[in-house]
Amino acid sequence: MSEADAGTVVNVAGKLGFKQGDLIKEFGYDDDVDFDLRDSIEDLIGSEMLDEDDHDVVDSVLLWWRADDGDLVDALVDSLTTLEDGAVVWVLTPKSGREGYVPPADIQDAAPTAGLHSTTSVAVSNDWAATRLVPRKKK
Repeated sequence: MSEADAGTVVNVAGKLGFKQGDLIKEFGYDDDVDFDLRDSIEDLIGSEMLDEDDHDVVDSVLLWWRADDGDLVDALVDSLTTLEDGAVVWVLTPKSGREGYVPPADIQDAAPTAGLHSTTSVAVSNDWAATRLVPRKKK
């Protein structure tokens, strides 16, 4: 990776709202994830991301999701179990034309059922896009 590419990836990690000391739990890790993005996030937060088996309360969740991964609502509900109040869930999906592509409408449909709503979407690499989900405000 060139220095320019490395700077872009670190910049993307910062744009996702992560900061030094954050605890981030990662779901859906597999051999197709963007390892440069993962490394930049871990460099930015100063530690490794937690995996699905950790029970610590976390500042954010990173959910790698592909079309054939199962029920997105279930995955989103599972991701909320250790999420700090006011924290966000980032759903990373393959971009259009890539294997495992998930239409944005699928995320839009699943989020409210899980008690979340979508606020923004960003491209995070050549192969992955990220959608930011936040818990709905309680009345």
